[in-house]
Parts: sequence; C-alpha cells; structure tokens
Amino acid sequence: MQADRYDIAIVGGGLVGASLALALADTPLRLVLIEAAAPPASAPSWDERCIALNDASHQIFGRYGVWDALAPQTATITATHISERGRFGVTRFSAAEAGLAALGHNTPLRALGAELMRRVQAQSNLRFLCPARLQTLQLGEQTVELRLDSGEALRARLVVAADGAGSAVRQLLGYAAERRDYQQTALVTAVRTQRDPAGVAYERFTPEGPFALLPKPRLADDREPGYPCSLIWTLPSERAEAMQALREAEFLRAAEDCFGERLGRFLSLGRRLPHPLQRSLAEQLTAPRVVFCGNAAQSLHPVAAQGFNLGLRDVAALAERLQACALAGGDPGEAAGLAAYAAARAADRQRTAEFTDRLVRLFSNRIPLLSGLRHLGLLALDLTPPLKESVLRQNLGHRGLTA
Repeated sequence: MQADRYDIAIVGGGLVGASLALALADTPLRLVLIEAAAPPASAPSWDERCIALNDASHQIFGRYGVWDALAPQTATITATHISERGRFGVTRFSAAEAGLAALGHNTPLRALGAELMRRVQAQSNLRFLCPARLQTLQLGEQTVELRLDSGEALRARLVVAADGAGSAVRQLLGYAAERRDYQQTALVTAVRTQRDPAGVAYERFTPEGPFALLPKPRLADDREPGYPCSLIWTLPSERAEAMQALREAEFLRAAEDCFGERLGRFLSLGRRLPHPLQRSLAEQLTAPRVVFCGNAAQSLHPVAAQGFNLGLRDVAALAERLQACALAGGDPGEAAGLAAYAAARAADRQRTAEFTDRLVRLFSNRIPLLSGLRHLGLLALDLTPPLKESVLRQNLGHRGLTA
C-alpha cells in the first residue's frame, strides 16, 4: 500500500494539537491530525469543567482568530488572592496594576474544544482522522512512517506529538520521561457560593495541598441561587478518596471550613472528578523528525494553572518556526530547526516546571520552622514590587512569550 504523504502529522487532536493545526491553517503545509478518541458529546452545564487561560494564552488565541467567539463564554478574572490557611500573610494581584483589562479567563473546556474543532475541520490544508490510533512509527532519513489501527500508512516530514502525558509517540520511540508522583489527587468540581467572587480567583494553600476557587461563567438559563465557581481541591490521595465518598452536605461544609468565609456559604455542589497528580518531563523535546509538545513534553501540577498555558506557548513558538520554514520552502523536520525550537523553549519550560514544583513543595511541607515562615513570605511578596512583578509576569505567561 502506498503511504499518503504529508508535511506534518500531528498526533493528538486535543486542545494542544488542535491549536497547532489551527495556527498552521494559512500555510501551504499539508497537515494530518490524528486523534484516538472521538470527542464526547456534552451539553453546557453549570458545573462543567473549566480551564484558566492567562493573558499570554488570550493573546495567542486572539492571533489565531478564536478569542472573539470564545470570550462571551468565559468568566473574566480581574484579581487573584493568595493566602495560607491559618495565617495572616496574603498576596494580591490585580489586572489594574498589570495595566490589563483581565489577568485571565476561566473557560469551559467544552466551549474551547468545540470552537477549535469547528475551525480545524473547516481547514482546506488538513485531513482529520478520528477515531484513529497510532500503532507503529518508523523514523526515516527524509520522512517518518506512521501506521494506524485501521492499517492505513502515512508518511510525514515532521511528526508533532501532542498526545498527552502518556504519549504513544514517546513510548513507541522508547524515549523516557522523568516522573514525580506527588501522592496527591485533585478533586475537580464546582460550587455555588453565597457571595459574588466579583472576578477574584482565590488560591489558598493548606498543609495538605492547594485549594483553588475561580469564578465560572453563568449559563444564560441558570436561575439557581448562588454564584458558580470552579473548585480544584488538592489533597493526599487517601484523603481525597475519603472526601470523594462524603455526602454533598458534608463535602460542602468541609470545603467551607477549608476556604473560610470570604464568599459566604457554599450552597450546592457539582460532580466531583478525581485526578491523581504527577509531574512528567520528557527527557528530550525532539527526536529525529519528531517534536514533543504540550503534555507530551511536560505535564505539571495544576497549582497556579500553568500547565495548558505553557503548552499553548509551545504551540505558538513551534507554529512561528514552521510558518517561517514554509514561507522559505524549507524542510519542517530538518534537525537544525528542531534543535533551535528545543533551545528556544528550554528556559520557559524549566522555569515554569520549577515554579509549580517549588510551590507544591513549599506549601505542602509540615516542617514547623518552614511552616512558620511561609506566611511572612507571602507578606514579603506582596510588599516587594520587583519580586511581585516577576511572579505576576510568570502567572500571566509574559515571560514565556519573550523567552
């Protein structure tokens, strides 16, 4: 069977893979997007899962023509409030001090995925294969041959692995990833609060792990009392299992006790979804004619909502290089170009991975002396403009855009 030929094969049609495909829509490159699972049918719901997009991601999606359609479906974050349970130290960030209209936007995954897929499926330079699972991958001097579970063979000058932390591409190549099991589980859910968060996203650190509460977009037909918020509660895995088993009223009271009284009572609870937490860093960002992107390159702890935003910066940097290569009539899988991409992404990747890991280790540490100093660190951060500006730029993703 003669293999169909493409310039770029993107393995993984989730948010990262679809974003890259869209970024390359106006190029002469011939693309194939391979996704193993058909997207689940889902309708809008008040407790649907959201993702916090920072300002850099907002800018990137603006360049790709997605933001105008997406913005009305998001909840704007104009300030953040970072505290530690049982301590008085607090750090606050605001959009006004950053000279922005918003620090970020809490966005339904359903809405973002649907908008990306609608645009991707309309691309004239792309073939979308779904469901289709990668079975084998063979590296060649000029192309990579991919064989799918259907038996179809494809050839591409470049393969982009955007297939998640358990990347099939990485496994087929025998490439390793450094893993760290935090022995924590994030319970992802939604609550309705008695008071309006008024655009403030809260991150509250506890000895067991961070507790994040973010404003959610309200559906047009939602008339229930209270204000919908996304809740991500990180706990030791055994404790998370016990919390998952609690009745709704018991869970709400426990969440109230952990968070405090700033938003009044928690009135109702959405579905609780457990997510075991690990950090995974691919030891190499590239292989011959292969590049790893998004969670296939690095999967991070959800503290400070850095993971997908970092992956989208991967997309932006890779797309910029591939666009320039296409205009010059070059080879998208050429080794020098892939090496330059890996070098350009190294600093942002390392800085963001270390930033999240240090936060987890610092605020989940029960050593008495360290515990007693953490709240002073939050106060110092709030009162030291250069340090505060550096952390703000990291959270906004601006340091990664200029890296």
